[in-house]
Amino acid sequence: MTRPAAPLSATELAQVASDLRLACMRISRRVRFEHVSEIAPHQFSVLVRLEAGPHTPGELAEIERVAKPTMTKTVGPLVERGWVQRTADPADGRQVILSLTREGRATVEATRRRRDAWMRTRIGRLAPADQRLLAEAERVLARVAAE
Repeated sequence: MTRPAAPLSATELAQVASDLRLACMRISRRVRFEHVSEIAPHQFSVLVRLEAGPHTPGELAEIERVAKPTMTKTVGPLVERGWVQRTADPADGRQVILSLTREGRATVEATRRRRDAWMRTRIGRLAPADQRLLAEAERVLARVAAE
């Protein structure tokens, strides 16, 4: 019979928190920048937000925690590339609604496929026990992220 694991000491917990945060940041950065694509990370983030549904530039700025002028600069190239469509807000003619186009959706899907393939390749190189450990860690990290 195995005994339950003892909680980490405050010092151990602080070290794990710091190490895990750094590892997550490094992985995130590598996934975003490994394959230099036609879309910058902040632009991809906007496309993903629009994948969930249309938003005003102000709503996107609030969601992404940037200033409205910054969001306007981010959205401009996305509209020029045909990935985002601007339409007048029927309730308020001064406002525009941004939505993802078919081409924008295809860009999101292709970018996700490339990023998933990058991660799959790296995980595939690990020992089976480490692959299983990462599968369990993903479930735990998802709980941490949800809190």
